[in-house]
Amino acid sequence: MTPTAARFVWHELMTSDAKAAAAFYTAVLGWTTKSGAMPEFDYTLASAGGTEVAGLMDLTPDAVAAGAPLAWLGYVAVSDVDAKAAAAQAAGGTVCHPPTDIPQVGRFATIADPHGAVVCLFKGSGSDEAPVSDPAAPGNIGWNELYTDDLAAAWAFYSGLFTWTKHTAIDMGPMGVYQLFTPGPGLPPTGGMMKRPPDVPRACWLHYFNVAALDAAIGRVRDAGGQVLTEPMQVPGGSWVVTCLDPQGAAFALVGPQR
Repeated sequence: MTPTAARFVWHELMTSDAKAAAAFYTAVLGWTTKSGAMPEFDYTLASAGGTEVAGLMDLTPDAVAAGAPLAWLGYVAVSDVDAKAAAAQAAGGTVCHPPTDIPQVGRFATIADPHGAVVCLFKGSGSDEAPVSDPAAPGNIGWNELYTDDLAAAWAFYSGLFTWTKHTAIDMGPMGVYQLFTPGPGLPPTGGMMKRPPDVPRACWLHYFNVAALDAAIGRVRDAGGQVLTEPMQVPGGSWVVTCLDPQGAAFALVGPQR
Protein backbone atom coordinates (compact mmCIF):
# COMPACT_ATOMS: atom_id res chain seq x y z
CA MET A 1 0.00 0.00 0.00
CA THR A 2 1.37 3.43 -0.88
CA PRO A 3 1.33 6.20 1.78
CA THR A 4 -1.64 7.94 0.14
CA ALA A 5 -3.75 4.94 -0.91
CA ALA A 6 -7.38 5.20 0.23
CA ARG A 7 -6.67 8.31 2.32
CA PHE A 8 -8.41 11.65 2.13
CA VAL A 9 -5.67 13.68 0.43
CA TRP A 10 -7.48 16.90 -0.49
CA HIS A 11 -10.56 18.88 0.48
CA GLU A 12 -12.43 21.38 -1.64
CA LEU A 13 -15.16 23.89 -0.89
CA MET A 14 -17.86 24.43 -3.49
CA THR A 15 -19.45 27.74 -2.54
CA SER A 16 -21.33 30.81 -3.75
CA ASP A 17 -18.51 33.28 -2.99
CA ALA A 18 -15.04 31.74 -2.88
CA LYS A 19 -13.31 35.05 -2.15
CA ALA A 20 -15.46 35.71 0.92
CA ALA A 21 -15.17 32.09 2.03
CA ALA A 22 -11.37 32.25 1.78
CA ALA A 23 -11.35 35.33 4.01
CA PHE A 24 -13.58 33.55 6.55
CA TYR A 25 -11.50 30.37 6.81
CA THR A 26 -8.28 32.38 6.89
CA ALA A 27 -9.62 34.30 9.90
CA VAL A 28 -10.77 31.12 11.65
CA LEU A 29 -7.92 28.74 10.81
CA GLY A 30 -4.94 31.00 10.11
CA TRP A 31 -4.64 29.86 6.51
CA THR A 32 -2.70 31.63 3.81
CA THR A 33 -4.29 31.63 0.35
CA LYS A 34 -3.21 32.21 -3.22
CA SER A 35 -4.70 31.98 -6.68
CA GLY A 36 -4.60 28.63 -8.41
CA ALA A 37 -6.67 29.81 -11.36
CA MET A 38 -7.46 27.33 -14.14
CA PRO A 39 -8.20 28.35 -17.75
CA GLU A 40 -11.94 27.78 -17.26
CA PHE A 41 -12.45 29.06 -13.69
CA ASP A 42 -10.92 30.75 -10.66
CA TYR A 43 -9.54 28.54 -7.92
CA THR A 44 -8.12 29.46 -4.53
CA LEU A 45 -5.45 27.34 -2.86
CA ALA A 46 -5.27 27.35 0.94
CA SER A 47 -2.20 26.42 2.98
CA ALA A 48 -1.68 25.61 6.65
CA GLY A 49 1.85 25.75 8.00
CA GLY A 50 3.26 26.06 4.50
CA THR A 51 1.46 22.95 3.18
CA GLU A 52 -1.41 23.20 0.70
CA VAL A 53 -4.44 21.54 2.31
CA ALA A 54 -7.57 22.70 0.47
CA GLY A 55 -9.08 24.48 -2.49
CA LEU A 56 -12.06 26.80 -2.81
CA MET A 57 -14.14 27.60 -5.88
CA ASP A 58 -17.51 29.01 -6.89
CA LEU A 59 -20.19 26.60 -8.02
CA THR A 60 -20.82 26.88 -11.74
CA PRO A 61 -24.22 28.18 -12.92
CA ASP A 62 -25.02 24.70 -14.24
CA ALA A 63 -24.27 23.16 -10.83
CA VAL A 64 -26.44 25.74 -9.10
CA ALA A 65 -29.28 25.07 -11.55
CA ALA A 66 -28.94 21.33 -10.86
CA GLY A 67 -29.37 21.96 -7.14
CA ALA A 68 -25.79 21.29 -6.02
CA PRO A 69 -25.41 22.27 -2.35
CA LEU A 70 -22.73 24.49 -0.91
CA ALA A 71 -20.44 21.92 0.66
CA TRP A 72 -16.96 20.68 1.43
CA LEU A 73 -15.84 17.70 -0.67
CA GLY A 74 -13.22 15.16 0.32
CA TYR A 75 -10.86 13.59 -2.25
CA VAL A 76 -9.76 9.99 -1.67
CA ALA A 77 -6.57 8.74 -3.33
CA VAL A 78 -7.03 5.76 -5.66
CA SER A 79 -4.78 3.98 -8.13
CA ASP A 80 -7.27 4.13 -11.04
CA VAL A 81 -10.00 6.78 -11.10
CA ASP A 82 -11.88 5.29 -14.05
CA ALA A 83 -12.00 1.80 -12.56
CA LYS A 84 -13.12 3.06 -9.16
CA ALA A 85 -15.83 5.27 -10.68
CA ALA A 86 -17.15 2.26 -12.60
CA ALA A 87 -16.99 0.13 -9.44
CA ALA A 88 -18.91 2.77 -7.48
CA GLN A 89 -21.66 2.81 -10.09
CA ALA A 90 -21.81 -0.99 -10.15
CA ALA A 91 -22.22 -0.97 -6.36
CA GLY A 92 -25.26 1.31 -6.52
CA GLY A 93 -23.57 4.69 -6.43
CA THR A 94 -23.80 7.52 -8.94
CA VAL A 95 -21.06 9.15 -11.01
CA CYS A 96 -21.82 12.85 -10.57
CA HIS A 97 -18.80 14.07 -12.57
CA PRO A 98 -17.07 11.63 -14.94
CA PRO A 99 -13.33 10.94 -14.75
CA THR A 100 -11.57 14.08 -15.93
CA ASP A 101 -7.96 15.20 -16.21
CA ILE A 102 -6.71 18.30 -14.40
CA PRO A 103 -3.67 19.39 -16.43
CA GLN A 104 -0.39 18.91 -14.53
CA VAL A 105 -2.32 17.88 -11.39
CA GLY A 106 -4.02 14.53 -11.88
CA ARG A 107 -7.33 12.87 -12.67
CA PHE A 108 -10.52 12.97 -10.62
CA ALA A 109 -14.17 11.95 -10.57
CA THR A 110 -17.02 12.84 -8.25
CA ILE A 111 -19.34 10.10 -7.02
CA ALA A 112 -22.30 9.80 -4.68
CA ASP A 113 -22.78 6.70 -2.56
CA PRO A 114 -26.14 4.84 -2.72
CA HIS A 115 -27.59 7.18 -0.07
CA GLY A 116 -26.42 10.40 -1.72
CA ALA A 117 -23.28 11.35 0.21
CA VAL A 118 -20.70 12.80 -2.20
CA VAL A 119 -16.97 12.08 -2.32
CA CYS A 120 -14.27 12.53 -4.96
CA LEU A 121 -11.76 10.05 -6.37
CA PHE A 122 -8.27 11.30 -7.16
CA LYS A 123 -5.07 10.04 -8.79
CA GLY A 124 -2.19 12.50 -8.91
CA SER A 125 -0.07 12.91 -12.01
CA GLY A 126 3.12 12.58 -9.95
CA SER A 127 4.44 9.74 -7.84
CA ASP A 128 2.08 7.62 -5.76
CA GLU A 129 4.64 7.97 -2.99
CA ALA A 130 3.72 11.62 -2.33
CA PRO A 131 4.01 12.45 1.39
CA VAL A 132 0.89 12.64 3.51
CA SER A 133 0.47 15.90 5.44
CA ASP A 134 0.17 15.68 9.20
CA PRO A 135 -3.55 15.08 9.87
CA ALA A 136 -3.22 16.54 13.39
CA ALA A 137 -1.59 19.85 12.40
CA PRO A 138 -3.61 23.05 13.06
CA GLY A 139 -5.50 24.17 9.96
CA ASN A 140 -5.53 20.71 8.41
CA ILE A 141 -8.59 18.50 8.19
CA GLY A 142 -8.02 15.80 10.77
CA TRP A 143 -11.26 13.81 10.65
CA ASN A 144 -13.86 12.82 8.04
CA GLU A 145 -17.32 11.76 9.20
CA LEU A 146 -20.12 10.15 7.23
CA TYR A 147 -23.79 10.59 8.09
CA THR A 148 -25.70 7.83 6.32
CA ASP A 149 -29.19 6.37 6.19
CA ASP A 150 -27.92 2.79 6.46
CA LEU A 151 -24.65 2.20 8.27
CA ALA A 152 -24.24 -1.45 7.23
CA ALA A 153 -24.91 -0.69 3.57
CA ALA A 154 -22.62 2.36 3.63
CA TRP A 155 -19.82 0.31 5.12
CA ALA A 156 -20.26 -2.36 2.46
CA PHE A 157 -20.05 0.29 -0.27
CA TYR A 158 -16.95 2.10 0.98
CA SER A 159 -15.02 -0.97 2.15
CA GLY A 160 -15.71 -2.56 -1.22
CA LEU A 161 -14.51 0.53 -3.06
CA PHE A 162 -11.45 1.33 -0.93
CA THR A 163 -9.15 -0.62 1.39
CA TRP A 164 -10.86 0.87 4.43
CA THR A 165 -10.82 -1.31 7.53
CA LYS A 166 -13.05 -1.19 10.60
CA HIS A 167 -11.48 0.15 13.78
CA THR A 168 -13.31 0.81 17.08
CA ALA A 169 -17.11 0.73 17.15
CA ILE A 170 -18.55 3.08 19.78
CA ASP A 171 -22.03 2.47 21.18
CA MET A 172 -23.84 5.83 21.30
CA GLY A 173 -27.05 4.47 22.77
CA PRO A 174 -30.18 5.71 20.97
CA MET A 175 -27.98 7.29 18.27
CA GLY A 176 -26.62 3.87 17.30
CA VAL A 177 -23.04 2.81 16.59
CA TYR A 178 -20.22 5.14 15.62
CA GLN A 179 -17.87 3.12 13.44
CA LEU A 180 -14.29 4.34 13.13
CA PHE A 181 -12.36 3.34 10.00
CA THR A 182 -8.75 3.33 8.83
CA PRO A 183 -7.30 3.61 5.30
CA GLY A 184 -6.03 0.05 5.65
CA PRO A 185 -4.98 -2.65 8.12
CA GLY A 186 -2.69 -1.44 10.88
CA LEU A 187 -3.15 2.27 10.14
CA PRO A 188 -4.68 4.83 12.54
CA PRO A 189 -8.30 5.85 12.04
CA THR A 190 -9.01 8.85 9.81
CA GLY A 191 -12.79 9.02 10.09
CA GLY A 192 -16.04 7.57 11.32
CA MET A 193 -19.52 6.64 10.12
CA MET A 194 -22.87 6.87 11.87
CA LYS A 195 -26.60 6.83 11.21
CA ARG A 196 -27.78 10.24 10.05
CA PRO A 197 -29.31 12.24 12.94
CA PRO A 198 -32.80 13.70 12.35
CA ASP A 199 -31.46 17.26 12.26
CA VAL A 200 -29.08 16.49 9.37
CA PRO A 201 -31.13 17.02 6.18
CA ARG A 202 -29.36 14.51 3.92
CA ALA A 203 -26.67 11.86 3.86
CA CYS A 204 -23.33 13.66 3.68
CA TRP A 205 -19.72 13.85 4.74
CA LEU A 206 -18.69 16.32 7.47
CA HIS A 207 -15.04 17.36 7.63
CA TYR A 208 -13.28 18.48 10.83
CA PHE A 209 -10.64 21.22 10.88
CA ASN A 210 -7.96 21.09 13.57
CA VAL A 211 -7.61 24.03 15.96
CA ALA A 212 -5.34 24.47 18.98
CA ALA A 213 -8.13 25.44 21.38
CA LEU A 214 -11.84 25.14 20.67
CA ASP A 215 -13.32 28.11 22.54
CA ALA A 216 -11.04 30.65 20.87
CA ALA A 217 -11.83 29.14 17.46
CA ILE A 218 -15.57 29.36 18.19
CA GLY A 219 -15.08 33.05 18.89
CA ARG A 220 -13.31 33.50 15.56
CA VAL A 221 -16.14 31.71 13.72
CA ARG A 222 -18.70 34.09 15.19
CA ASP A 223 -16.56 37.19 14.72
CA ALA A 224 -16.08 36.31 11.03
CA GLY A 225 -19.82 35.86 10.40
CA GLY A 226 -20.23 32.10 10.76
CA GLN A 227 -22.68 30.17 12.90
CA VAL A 228 -22.01 27.64 15.66
CA LEU A 229 -24.68 24.93 15.50
CA THR A 230 -23.81 22.75 18.50
CA GLU A 231 -22.42 23.08 21.99
CA PRO A 232 -18.81 21.95 22.49
CA MET A 233 -18.72 18.20 23.10
CA GLN A 234 -15.89 16.04 24.34
CA VAL A 235 -15.40 12.87 22.30
CA PRO A 236 -13.62 9.60 23.12
CA GLY A 237 -9.92 10.29 23.28
CA GLY A 238 -10.42 13.66 24.97
CA SER A 239 -10.73 16.07 22.04
CA TRP A 240 -13.48 18.69 21.84
CA VAL A 241 -15.67 19.23 18.77
CA VAL A 242 -18.30 21.61 17.48
CA THR A 243 -20.28 21.86 14.23
CA CYS A 244 -20.55 25.15 12.33
CA LEU A 245 -21.79 26.86 9.18
CA ASP A 246 -19.67 29.31 7.22
CA PRO A 247 -21.25 32.63 6.13
CA GLN A 248 -22.27 31.16 2.76
CA GLY A 249 -23.98 28.16 4.40
CA ALA A 250 -21.51 25.26 4.04
CA ALA A 251 -21.22 22.95 7.04
CA PHE A 252 -17.90 22.11 8.69
CA ALA A 253 -16.66 21.08 12.10
CA LEU A 254 -13.81 22.04 14.41
CA VAL A 255 -11.79 19.69 16.59
CA GLY A 256 -9.27 20.68 19.24
CA PRO A 257 -7.34 18.95 22.02
CA GLN A 258 -8.63 21.40 24.63
CA ARG A 259 -11.34 23.97 25.19
